Amino acid sequence: MFSGLVISSHSWFLKPQEHVQSEFDDQLKGGSGMLWARLLAYVTGTVDQGLLLRNEYLAAENRILRGRIKDRLLLSEGEKATLAEIARRLGGKALADVAATAKPDTILGWYRKLIANKFDGSKSRRRVGRPKVDQETERLVVQMARENPNWGYDRIVGALANLGHLLSDQTVGNVLRRHGISPAPKRKQSVSWKNFIRAHRDVLVGTDFFTTEVLTLKGLTTYYVLFFIHLETRRVVGMPERLSLSAT
Repeated sequence: MFSGLVISSHSWFLKPQEHVQSEFDDQLKGGSGMLWARLLAYVTGTVDQGLLLRNEYLAAENRILRGRIKDRLLLSEGEKATLAEIARRLGGKALADVAATAKPDTILGWYRKLIANKFDGSKSRRRVGRPKVDQETERLVVQMARENPNWGYDRIVGALANLGHLLSDQTVGNVLRRHGISPAPKRKQSVSWKNFIRAHRDVLVGTDFFTTEVLTLKGLTTYYVLFFIHLETRRVVGMPERLSLSAT
């Protein structure tokens, strides 16, 4: 059927009664799939010759560029999705002739993943149960419980509500259990001295008494130091030169 078909290196044309070149006969018997596709597409008139040549050029260029890249080519999810959609329409057999980014099975696997993600509702699924307590609110719960060992869950809930944090007593209990803090009665019994001082330092005053020698214009003078310090403000009072009943 091809006795009247002559292939030129520059153009395709038909000449009746001319013998087909022996070089073309060899290519037709054992040539590449791309030659077959180009020949059949031109004869049937289904594909424009210029478009076919562009595709052939791009496929060859892709193979050359891919051969220059030594490392693995990393694609974004968007790039994978673009190639996968085109590859699905192209088909596995044709894809094997042009794919240079990855193996055809891998690219078609991207398409299957794309379809699976479309029907995956796990990301939009609402979580069940109480919402998680944010770090700032949890820190306040722990601080209140440690600084106020006699406060129960309801008292802590009320104090948090005054600060704009709405929690239930059950949530407060869960937070304290996570931090190893006992409920109010047991917490009051096990409170440390350090925590007790910290919780009441606004109403506590420390005191001490000692003497010290001070060199003055009158000579060496003994000072009797009786001082009081307010633990919250660290204010110190009382250091007279002489002791008297009125001073005490």
